[in-house]
Amino acid sequence: MNLADIVQRGWEAARAGEFDTLVADYVEDMTFVMPGQADVLQGRQAFRAALDGIGNILPPGFEITGLRQIEGDNEVVSIVEWKSEKVTASQLAVLFKFTDGKIHEERWFIDTEQWKGAF
Repeated sequence: MNLADIVQRGWEAARAGEFDTLVADYVEDMTFVMPGQADVLQGRQAFRAALDGIGNILPPGFEITGLRQIEGDNEVVSIVEWKSEKVTASQLAVLFKFTDGKIHEERWFIDTEQWKGAF
């Protein structure tokens, strides 16, 4: 399985609310950098716990409308097309860095002013 397939499987698990399946593809000491780059979660357990409150960190009505993966050496970038109640259409990028076929870092890149305005 290539790295882009692992990332795609994760997006599908997240969409289905299967968070235990999602985090199985992350190393124990992984890092998650949230939109704005100031908030960082360390460790798979903290990441998994945050997923239980995902509705609180996404804008109301958040929906992924398109998704594609770009694979490089030990990394994948997801280009995510999305909308919400206050944003009719936008895009964000998520960088996934891998070690031995497992994700060790996930970092979101987004227009933070637009993201804040979506709430």
